[in-house]
Amino acid sequence: MSDVELVKKMLRAVLQSSKHGVAMSLLQGDYRALTAEVIPYRQFGHANLESFLRSIPGVVRLERSSAGEVTCFAGVCEETAHIAQLVARQKNVKKTGCSKLLNFQMRAKSSSLFSHNGNTRTDKRKAPVKGILFDKFNVICMGDSIFDIGNSRLCAQEGQKPVNHADVEVVQGRIKQLLQKYCSGVWLSKIPQLYRDMFQEELHMHKEVETWTHVCTKSLTPLSPTSPNSTKLDFTLPETPKAHPPLLITPPSTPPSHQPLTPEIKQKLRQLLNKYSHGLWAHALPQLFQEAFGCVFPQYVLEDLSLLADTCMVEYPMQDNRKRAILYALPCQVQAQPRPRPQPLVMPCTGNHVPPLIIPTTEFLSVLVMEVRSTDNIVLRFVGEVYSKALEVLEEAMLQFYSTVGAGLCLLSPKIGQLVAVAVEEDAVLRAQVHQVTEDNVKVYCADHGFFEVVSRKKILQLRDQFLTIPFQATTCQLAGLEPFSTDAVVLKSLDSLAVGCTLLAEIVELEDTPLIVLYDTSQNEDVNVNAVCLKALQDKSMENPLQVNSVYTNVCVTNVCSDGSIYCQLPSRGQAKLKDIMDKIEAHFISQLTWELLVSKPFCGKVCLAKHKGKWARAEIINLHGSQVLDILFLDLGLAASLEVSELREIPPIYLKELITIPPQAIKCILEELNADGSVWPPEAVLWLRETVLSKIVKLDETRTVHVYLFSGNGAQDLQSSVNHQLASCPFWQRDVYFSKIARVSEPILPEAGDSSYTSPAQLNALTLPPPLDLPLVGQNVDVFVSVACHPGHFVLQPWQDLYKLVVLMGEMILFYNKQEVTQINIQKNNVYAAKIDNNWHRVLVKGVLTNDLVSVYELDYGKYELINYSQLQPLIDEFRQLPFQGISAQLAGVKQGVWGEEASMVFRNHVEKKPLVAQIESVEEGECPWECKISVYLVDTTQEDNDIWIHNIMVEFLDEINRDA
Repeated sequence: MSDVELVKKMLRAVLQSSKHGVAMSLLQGDYRALTAEVIPYRQFGHANLESFLRSIPGVVRLERSSAGEVTCFAGVCEETAHIAQLVARQKNVKKTGCSKLLNFQMRAKSSSLFSHNGNTRTDKRKAPVKGILFDKFNVICMGDSIFDIGNSRLCAQEGQKPVNHADVEVVQGRIKQLLQKYCSGVWLSKIPQLYRDMFQEELHMHKEVETWTHVCTKSLTPLSPTSPNSTKLDFTLPETPKAHPPLLITPPSTPPSHQPLTPEIKQKLRQLLNKYSHGLWAHALPQLFQEAFGCVFPQYVLEDLSLLADTCMVEYPMQDNRKRAILYALPCQVQAQPRPRPQPLVMPCTGNHVPPLIIPTTEFLSVLVMEVRSTDNIVLRFVGEVYSKALEVLEEAMLQFYSTVGAGLCLLSPKIGQLVAVAVEEDAVLRAQVHQVTEDNVKVYCADHGFFEVVSRKKILQLRDQFLTIPFQATTCQLAGLEPFSTDAVVLKSLDSLAVGCTLLAEIVELEDTPLIVLYDTSQNEDVNVNAVCLKALQDKSMENPLQVNSVYTNVCVTNVCSDGSIYCQLPSRGQAKLKDIMDKIEAHFISQLTWELLVSKPFCGKVCLAKHKGKWARAEIINLHGSQVLDILFLDLGLAASLEVSELREIPPIYLKELITIPPQAIKCILEELNADGSVWPPEAVLWLRETVLSKIVKLDETRTVHVYLFSGNGAQDLQSSVNHQLASCPFWQRDVYFSKIARVSEPILPEAGDSSYTSPAQLNALTLPPPLDLPLVGQNVDVFVSVACHPGHFVLQPWQDLYKLVVLMGEMILFYNKQEVTQINIQKNNVYAAKIDNNWHRVLVKGVLTNDLVSVYELDYGKYELINYSQLQPLIDEFRQLPFQGISAQLAGVKQGVWGEEASMVFRNHVEKKPLVAQIESVEEGECPWECKISVYLVDTTQEDNDIWIHNIMVEFLDEINRDA
């Protein structure tokens, strides 16, 4: 075979593996990766690479984009037509391969960017991932474990994930950051190591770096004074091999107007990023710098974030929006901390070794509260398989052992600090430590239960080594948000009644030596935030307005009107006057003082802090967290909910904290008398009637303390016939049939009116494009997935987790966007895509049906769930939120005979796969006209065990065989 034919063959191999073609600027790198040589186009008589490629149209087809970039595609001839057809059907350029051992190398991580608990009963954070924790290092937290999927053994090539062309831009951006740090240049051979050190990832395309002329310049530096000096690297294959000096890679020169940041600015930025350990949106920097440090952050840096290369990591979670970037502290600047362990409650002792108690890795965990010494010293035990259940087994073994041979194991001379067994009751023998010894009695600390006991010397027994195999179970935690009131008698009394002796749910806010937690009582119809209840116990009830029936209140301000017609009012009270005085002082404090220490970096539900409303600081309580960047708050004195970024919150200055906490919320919830109060959604027109200052007359105070009022506008006589209540009741939009027909029919939207800037016509809605389809591996290859919904083996929904963190960011952006919009009515059409508010989150949904009872049936396109919602919860899905492919993929299990699945079999399947990270091996793909109509058949593999992969279809086959045998 001639040289030119060999080159054609290699080129064909490079191009046929890529459905979307290869940019000409990358072709040399891809060719070299395959052959270890460059394309010798000059050897074949061509002045440049493009000229050579155009001379072989049977091998290469060139296309030039509007931007002038040339892309190379495999040419099609008769002998390669079948290969072209296969490539055309492939979903992406990943070659994940099929490995016999599919197990992940999963390592525990301590931090995450996006967090959420998957337990639907005890779901506190409401994060859109629904059971997943993600951060910039690809960490996933499921139920009771945190896994690192960075070193997956899924893929071929020694377990490393190949980088496709979609990742090139990210790598190029990181190379630019790296080169900005080493402004004098970097040896090409050193690039992989520096990249690994800076970004904690392997560089899989280091050979292509020198071809990225828009990222770096290249020069040949002589090895010695006698070596030839060259400033340009020639990529042609030399006719005679000769040694080249090492290649020096340097960053492009910095424009004069964009000089590097000063060391002071860099140090302040590092301080901010260390405080916001889960990342910080770049657009928040100017405001934070001004408030925290009293200086201006250079605006030009926000326009070119590569200038921060030596200061932080820059990630673009929404690839199509380069203006939205998240900054992280560089891994080398983050001090690696050992996993915290609870402080032991026993004194140091010699001779006995007891393993330390390890804090569970779950974000939410069950605990038994045993004693409250202060809010920063709560004695509790973890409840779970390796904790409380393991202790039960051990104590049963101790009781049986000492009941048999206990008489011969009495300790006649116990010593302080000695570990012993104590027969506290006839049916209980506990592990303990001696704290005090008298002539007749011994005071011991029961190390698994957290209490002291004085017992007779006769009950002190030798503790055998066989009962030291598990850690002492009693440990301490501190309650978040109650630190300034740790010994307050009112707080401790509330805490004692709510928590002691109860099994509660604990949310870990921070893993310190003494973990910072929030406690929830989930035994009632609605979960109770114990921390928040204890804080509210400090409120001074005398500062509330003493409401009286049939009384008239003037100077009443309506602060919020809810979608169900309920309103929040501020009534004159002693508390309102004091609140205004303190908030004025706080405003002055923020103007005159730097507020670095007041930045909120550890948000949690129930936390009371400050947020701005209409340009002024107001009290706010965190009521929901959507990952680690976006949260919902309630302005306590306005009754108004809002969605903000974490960086917009501030701590209450300590000098005003105790005074401010004692003032009860000044917004009182009221319901309009004589109007429906069933909680149904009101027409937007009705809501607009109530947004003004009014007089109110209380006419009834029911048993639930809900205030029923008449509203009057102006200062005239309070004639009930002229009240706002009567005016609203007589409006035509209360007629259900007329009102809902406006929504259901195919017509112009009701609100906003045509000509309004926010008006969206049906034609405009239909003109919006759908997201591109998801890229899937080829048949027989593997993909990492998360099962969001599992009905039975014939229907479940997968989410590819490679880009799931982008979904988290997208949904956070949707929350911020839609929660700030006025409620508008839109034309709702079946089989159209909208944004829908479901469980305090905004989802991308497909309308499946419009019902006559104000309800709409929708399908969550990213999670695969069906929901019934009120039509008022739908809004147009704007183009910005249509860029990311819909993440939910309908699937069925391969390897089993499909049919009607009974409830028992369905439950077994759900228990093994739902809300779990698995590996899916593609068996077949059934395309659809729309992205949500695609369905795949897959084998599912649980790879969480160290040396054993569990194939789910084998479990189902064995289960069905067992059922059939029993039948």
